[in-house]
Amino acid sequence: MKLRVLHLPKWYPNRYDDQDGDFVARHIAAIAQTPSATEPLQTAVVFAAVARGPLTSLIEEEVELNVLVPTWRYYYRAQLTGIGWLDRPLKLLLWLVCIRCGMRAARRYWDGQRPTIVHAHIMLRTGAVALWLKWWHRIPYLITENWTIFLPANASRLGWLQGRIAALLVRQAAAFTPVSEDLRLALARLGGTATRTVIIPNVVDTNLFHLPENPQARQGLLNVAAFNEQAKNLSGILRTVARLRTTHPALPLHLRIAGYGVAEAQMHQLATDLGLLADGTVEFLGKLSSIEVAEEMRRAQVFVLFSNYENLPCVLIEAQASGLPAVATRVNGVPELLPDDGSKGILVPAGDEDALAQALLAVLQAPATRFDANTMRAAAVARFSYPAVGQAFRQLYQQILT
Repeated sequence: MKLRVLHLPKWYPNRYDDQDGDFVARHIAAIAQTPSATEPLQTAVVFAAVARGPLTSLIEEEVELNVLVPTWRYYYRAQLTGIGWLDRPLKLLLWLVCIRCGMRAARRYWDGQRPTIVHAHIMLRTGAVALWLKWWHRIPYLITENWTIFLPANASRLGWLQGRIAALLVRQAAAFTPVSEDLRLALARLGGTATRTVIIPNVVDTNLFHLPENPQARQGLLNVAAFNEQAKNLSGILRTVARLRTTHPALPLHLRIAGYGVAEAQMHQLATDLGLLADGTVEFLGKLSSIEVAEEMRRAQVFVLFSNYENLPCVLIEAQASGLPAVATRVNGVPELLPDDGSKGILVPAGDEDALAQALLAVLQAPATRFDANTMRAAAVARFSYPAVGQAFRQLYQQILT
């Protein structure tokens, strides 16, 4: 019997942002390309999102069939009446119409067959559709969760009703696969516990992220993150680097920052005010492709992530696959990547700029033997590579069906 998996992601690369939900796309790709000796696999993605630009019609469809995972993308208008309270439910209705169209298209593509499993990526809407398919067509579903809104740090953003719905969706799922133990605990605190729960982490391309040819040429600091100041606290990194430049003038200090987002102009201005751009201490690289990020990982000496909260950051996994030690905050799922033995880097308290400065000095001045790049990479390949993560999902699918 063919295993047909319908993926319903909340976020997914799209016409407006090819990196939006790229971690979800990598999960789906890992599943699709993992061979199985038991049953053949067919996959499909149905994704819908509000348009960020003008549309020629109420809904526009994009279809990709000659790819690893056949994909139906739908975009619907952001404004229908111009009245906010009325547009919100209408846009939800349009989203449901898009998902229904996509599911019908996928079924036609599968010669009239329904999916055997529905895989929802990131609640709530996707999980609600999966639950309806379970109740109406008896199709089992699983939920993979990455969203930081369920973390205690974001309790003020998550409404009471949202929390209760999330818990219900998890309880009704055939399996729940949060990407970190910390996120599992966060959902459990809301009442979201599933009979079958498996931690399946984020996946990275360990062929793309690899060790440099000349490790001795590594130099400087690297940060790769969305410019979301509430979460990433990039301003704390900039202030710390400015302080180190003053207290340790002989230290070759250079920070390269890759990324984009709403706080980009604000961070540029702060770096200017601190005098970090004038002397070249800080360099903003803008939005980079995965290939360019991998190149930056191989040239840097230390990766730095000073977040106030995180889930299971892909960038830390990419750094480890590249043999790059990190300095990061002890928040949420980060300690699951950086053990206390210091073999992969140093953890510091969130918001503690003094501790960040000391940790950066310790790693920058560490002997070459402190961090074993080969060991870091081997561990990343064993746990976070496409084959490792893909096989974990395929085994879980088999458990659900049997």
